[in-house]
Amino acid sequence: MTIKYLIYNSLPNEEVLTELISLHSRVFNTSEDLAAKMAIKPQLLIITAITGTKVVGYKIGYELKKDKFYSWLGGVDPDFRAHGIASELMQRQHKHLMEKGYRIIQTKTMNKWRGMLILNIKSGFDIIDTYIDEKGLHKIILEKQLITI
Repeated sequence: MTIKYLIYNSLPNEEVLTELISLHSRVFNTSEDLAAKMAIKPQLLIITAITGTKVVGYKIGYELKKDKFYSWLGGVDPDFRAHGIASELMQRQHKHLMEKGYRIIQTKTMNKWRGMLILNIKSGFDIIDTYIDEKGLHKIILEKQLITI
């Protein structure tokens, strides 16, 4: 299985965008208008894992401040899990952000996404806070220093 990793600093072409949104809908069981939400994010960064013409994984994030980036969404097709795709997407995202001068990356997750929580902790993230959102869901905020001060 050959996987290509592509980086986009804006919305990708229609074919990739359609595949990404389809995967997002399957992973998170949602039909939100992801393209519209992505289009308004500052300094949008999308990294995709593609085999053939199929998007099998992605990481999406955007700038919070000049030196702080938010890793917003990510997912891997269930049929392609346990191949290190999520780890590779994260490593590529962090490398790209360091090259762009970001010092901190933040993400949020929930206990139900245990695999992602564990991957974040193994990748150097620290839990910095928790809260209950407007829907009553418990959220975990994690941050990682990309560049040491």
